[in-house]
Amino acid sequence: MSNMMRDSQIMAQTKDENLGYMSDMALELAQMADDSGLATLAYLFRMAALEASTANSMLADPDDFPRQMTSH
Repeated sequence: MSNMMRDSQIMAQTKDENLGYMSDMALELAQMADDSGLATLAYLFRMAALEASTANSMLADPDDFPRQMTSH
């Protein structure tokens, strides 16, 4: 059982590192696009960086988030 927990922890850490890498790369690409005068492309890369940096919190355990009440 501890092997499964250890593997799960390693996978989560790898996912965190990958998301961090993707965010950093998107920011670098945004800067390159900005330097080239491609403002729209720079904006899209910044949005991708934001998505990657916030994806980690969205992948957290669903029980960590409060339940939303619906009107029906």
